[in-house]
Amino acid sequence: MFFAATQSPFQANTRRYVNSAAGRFLDDALFAARQQGCAYTQDETSFTLSLDVPGIAKDQLTISIEDAVVRISTKEGASRRYRAAYELPQDIDSALSEAKLDNGVLTLKLAKKVPVNTATELSIQ
Repeated sequence: MFFAATQSPFQANTRRYVNSAAGRFLDDALFAARQQGCAYTQDETSFTLSLDVPGIAKDQLTISIEDAVVRISTKEGASRRYRAAYELPQDIDSALSEAKLDNGVLTLKLAKKVPVNTATELSIQ
């Protein structure tokens, strides 16, 4: 006897739209569902990330900022393991940024770096 493997209708639709706008939308929706413990907002001066990190104390977390990338991880010996990186659309000013951990929710208020104008005027002779 021969048995053919069957796919669920959801899998068939996912594969059919991989290279289309609908496929990208579906991929984004599935990715967002995996990132349920994260909320992101922004205003003119800052980005705000809220992350669920239950069971982790503030002394067990490490947050590093490099240009527009924010990396969050737990230190060795932490009761739970957490590791994530987020790339934001603009560089972050780490000196003006702040982090707060309250009841298992890590809130990062990340100040946007003000672009420096390096243009110079030339005098016409």
